[in-house]
Amino acid sequence: MMKFLNALIDAEGIQLDGKQNNNGRGGRSASYRISVQSNGNLLIGSAYTKQMELHPGDEFEISLGRKHIRLRQLDGDGVIAAEVEE
Repeated sequence: MMKFLNALIDAEGIQLDGKQNNNGRGGRSASYRISVQSNGNLLIGSAYTKQMELHPGDEFEISLGRKHIRLRQLDGDGVIAAEVEE
């Protein structure tokens, strides 16, 4: 299973080694882990939205499963454009 997941991560071009992305800036790197905030919100963070090329105003449809949250990105007409599972 780990070989499959590693191959999938490699195919998507996701870097998990924590190396800096050569933009000359320090700071925290994306960890692919988040926590529920005290107000109940989940904050994804700009590192992920930049990587996914999301912009202010982009809309998602949220559906809940037994142990997952599914986000489906909507285009300007409210039609599902992409799907992200967290």
